[in-house]
Amino acid sequence: MLADEETPLLIQDRDEVHEVRARTARTPLPWRQFSILLLLQLVEPLTSQVIAPFLPQLVREIGITHGDESQVGYYVGLMYSLFFITEACTIFHRSRLSDRIGRRPVLLTGLFGLSISMYCFGLSKTFWGVVLSRCLNGALNGNIGIMKSMIGELTDSTNIAFAFSFIPSTWYLGATAGPLIGGLLERPAEKFPGIFGDSAFFKEYPYFLPCAFPATIAAIWWFIAFFFMKETTKPQASPMEYFFGRRRKCNTTEHTSPTVENGAFTHTRENPVPFCDLLVTFVLVAAGSYASFALIDMAFRTVLPVYLSTPITIGDLGLDPSAIDTILAIVGTGNGVCQMFLLARLHDWLGAKNLFLAATLSYLPVIALLPITNWVAQAHGLNGLVWLLLGVQMLLSIFTNFSFCKKPSTFLCLVLVTKYANFSGVIFIYINASAPNRASVGATACHCTSSCQFRIFT
Repeated sequence: MLADEETPLLIQDRDEVHEVRARTARTPLPWRQFSILLLLQLVEPLTSQVIAPFLPQLVREIGITHGDESQVGYYVGLMYSLFFITEACTIFHRSRLSDRIGRRPVLLTGLFGLSISMYCFGLSKTFWGVVLSRCLNGALNGNIGIMKSMIGELTDSTNIAFAFSFIPSTWYLGATAGPLIGGLLERPAEKFPGIFGDSAFFKEYPYFLPCAFPATIAAIWWFIAFFFMKETTKPQASPMEYFFGRRRKCNTTEHTSPTVENGAFTHTRENPVPFCDLLVTFVLVAAGSYASFALIDMAFRTVLPVYLSTPITIGDLGLDPSAIDTILAIVGTGNGVCQMFLLARLHDWLGAKNLFLAATLSYLPVIALLPITNWVAQAHGLNGLVWLLLGVQMLLSIFTNFSFCKKPSTFLCLVLVTKYANFSGVIFIYINASAPNRASVGATACHCTSSCQFRIFT
């Protein structure tokens, strides 16, 4: 079969996949480089979720709601939205840049910006200070798509499923640790008077410590990446050459792809394709599936901290921050455990289609339990029935994460049966594989990721 720029990198033929797997052992992962990428990926959920326990209270304290509790949810949602809006606006351009100057400099720049923005967030005392720090966080971050591209470039067809199976576990580890850190370290002068009680700084900036913790982690990871992380793609130009116009004459011959001519392997030259050529069926299906599932999931998870913290009288549960961060941590831990140990068994039992449908339909009772639980709390207070309903809701919310894979090709079924990939990991494999050529892997991954970022409009 002849390939052109619209031919995806995904193997489409089931018999071909069986033949390749039968004669090829799984290539060992390059654990040193792969571990660095996992550490870097851990930073994003850690920084995004650390603010969850105290963000509603921060919104109240900066005075933007003027004491109107019904407006707290709106402004909390706005804070989350600002991150994803700015990330969506910059992530594609950052990924195209990484196709040209390399993944490493773009990733390091984003990691540096993430660290600075978290320090700024912890020092913000006004509404506009919080807004600017969140915008800076989103605009300079956007590393997740680039890291997925790097994982794809570090692996081959025999171990890519195994590699991508680590992504959700890493995410949930960060999502679990984030709320615990945020709830534990907020207001240190009040919680740890023996250590911070005399500190005027922590009394003035009660949320700096939980923000500084992941910011410092990001700074440490920056140094690790700077000294030990290797480039995974051959850049067309160095950053100086690219930005100051001194391009290499050979920039049209940087990316190569193996083809067969007269029974022998040769290499054809590849360049990143134009943006309009990325809008082919394979890419649009991957982007649409990813964005649709993320839309529903993020809508619920953005509302959840507000729902747990806002008073019962206006439709929520009115829990304190320590209870909220405990609940979020339990949910994060449950997500990670289920993704690692239950997904493959459920897939073998129900099949991909039935499991996908069951997980997607689980969103209905999850959303319906929001007003039902509040109605019980208003009638009887925070009794055992309220906690039971909340537990059922959280359990179902864990199950909904299995819907992050829609089976778009026979290849995905084969990946699932390996029991190394999970549903969200398979979406990432499909996204990488849908790239028109290897020189456009970064742009394709981040095009899909940027479409996912618009989930915040809910």
